[in-house]
Amino acid sequence: MPLDISKRWFAWAMPRLAQHYDNLVADRKRALLSGVGGTVVEIGPGTGTNFRYYPPGVHWIGIEPNPYLHPHLHRAGEEARMRVDIRQGYAEHIDLPDDSADVVVATAVLCSVTDQVLSLGEIRRVLKPGGRFVFVEHVAAGRGTSLRRIQRVVQPFWSCIADGCNPVRNTGDAIAGAGFKSINVESFKLPLGPVAPHIAGVAIA
Repeated sequence: MPLDISKRWFAWAMPRLAQHYDNLVADRKRALLSGVGGTVVEIGPGTGTNFRYYPPGVHWIGIEPNPYLHPHLHRAGEEARMRVDIRQGYAEHIDLPDDSADVVVATAVLCSVTDQVLSLGEIRRVLKPGGRFVFVEHVAAGRGTSLRRIQRVVQPFWSCIADGCNPVRNTGDAIAGAGFKSINVESFKLPLGPVAPHIAGVAIA
């Protein structure tokens, strides 16, 4: 599928899928996001489903590479009465100064970045010392499991229709090796077929 068509397709499909996913992780998102404050940088905010969890007064900056999702974000921001600063960019090259964010948020994003190591390095760079990286991500199933084999089989098609999402990413290992001072992470499963295994937590810069 050509890149532009893939992005348009994903922007059309995502609002129809994002709410179902959000309902499944609502309690975890509420626990992780309701206490954030200051400058919050969200990587790949999609359609803005996280807006309802943020407390009033946050300075929100969204780094969203898919331009066809920007109208959804503007509408969601208006509905949530949030002032939104949407920037087209990529996690691998965040156009913000060092030590400029109190919190960086990524929910179902690190599965689709081109380079996880570079993306996590950028997240650490823009976080202030002691700042928090908040994440909810689906991850690869355990090595040698049947689900891991299924993930590998479906990966080419899945990546094509889901804007580059790769279900066989060892995202937990990547976060653990990214140099954060501390990490608090929970593993859990959702009824989502190939992307059932998940992690959620907070890493401190």
